[in-house]
Amino acid sequence: MPRTEPTEPAEPTGPAEPDDPGSAGAETTRDRPGKQPRSWKRRLTWAALAVVLVVLVPLLVAGTALRINFTGDPADGTHTRDRDALWLGHAWVDGRKKDADVTALARRLEGTGIRDLYVHSGPLEHDGSLPKSRYPRARWLIESVHREIPGVRVQAWLGDILAPEHPEALHLERAESRAAILRSTREILDTGYDGVHFDLEPLHSGDGDYLELLDALHRETDSRNVPLSVAAHQIDPLPGFHSSWGAVTGHPKWWSQEFFGQVARRVDQIAVMSYDTMQPLEGTYGGYVAQQTALALEVTPPGTDLLMGLPFFKENRFGHWAHAETVPAAVRGVRLGLSRTDADRARFGVALYVDFAATEADWTAYREDWVDRP
Repeated sequence: MPRTEPTEPAEPTGPAEPDDPGSAGAETTRDRPGKQPRSWKRRLTWAALAVVLVVLVPLLVAGTALRINFTGDPADGTHTRDRDALWLGHAWVDGRKKDADVTALARRLEGTGIRDLYVHSGPLEHDGSLPKSRYPRARWLIESVHREIPGVRVQAWLGDILAPEHPEALHLERAESRAAILRSTREILDTGYDGVHFDLEPLHSGDGDYLELLDALHRETDSRNVPLSVAAHQIDPLPGFHSSWGAVTGHPKWWSQEFFGQVARRVDQIAVMSYDTMQPLEGTYGGYVAQQTALALEVTPPGTDLLMGLPFFKENRFGHWAHAETVPAAVRGVRLGLSRTDADRARFGVALYVDFAATEADWTAYREDWVDRP
């Protein structure tokens, strides 16, 4: 049978007890047999509060630290070293862009510090191969840029999604896949590109197969006297953070600082994807970029170009908030990190992602805050 609520006792006729907070005749739990004080509610309330504090307090502390990191004045002279880069979409090599577009690009880049164009020329097949049909207009673009924008290099931007996070993806642990990537690199450099830029994601920290691939690729690019460039994940904001985050989410987004340095020593350029940071405010995002810049500078050898990514795109989703990840905040963060770590470093720049999503405000901020030419 279903349980029934206990019958409420009749209202007492005597005066309320002296310690009763209510008026005469008020009922107390002590006067109600069958009901116990609801201490479990209090315990549940305290447990919920503890959980909230465990989550919120570290976030508040971290946010405050990042905001403080965004304060101060950048050092004089922390502006372009004429080693900046721009990521360009696939339209530049598949036939959609024409001569007039190259002329317009030349006008856009005039007076900036952009030296390299990373032109999307893939993606790679999951076995590491690259059909030549992916870049039918590459030679036209390279010749047009060399004619219209002297001194600017055109690099082939190649990439793919990686296993094990994706079931159908490129497997770097397979020797045949790495060998195919090397063959694809040779073929695309034969087209006339001035270098090759790899963006393989998600790439877990400590991946020895990736380091082995970079060694092979660098021998090839060195033999041709062209640069090997890579896009890099962000560095652990706290030591070992990639491991704990990966254990919880299955996606270790960050690299250890040690692994970042191992990659940087094997390439000629390394561009940090310093966007998609999950930061909710412009001030914390800028402080985060300042921290990333400092961490990267500490382990990038002087002979490698270090570039920090600027968000030339607008999205609103978990991981990226357009109102927070702005070009002015990123540039100020870059300058602060550079000022505090290695203000006079020559082989340093910013990389603009991406041409087809950029606004006039993005270009203006880059010119005024980073290029800073009279």
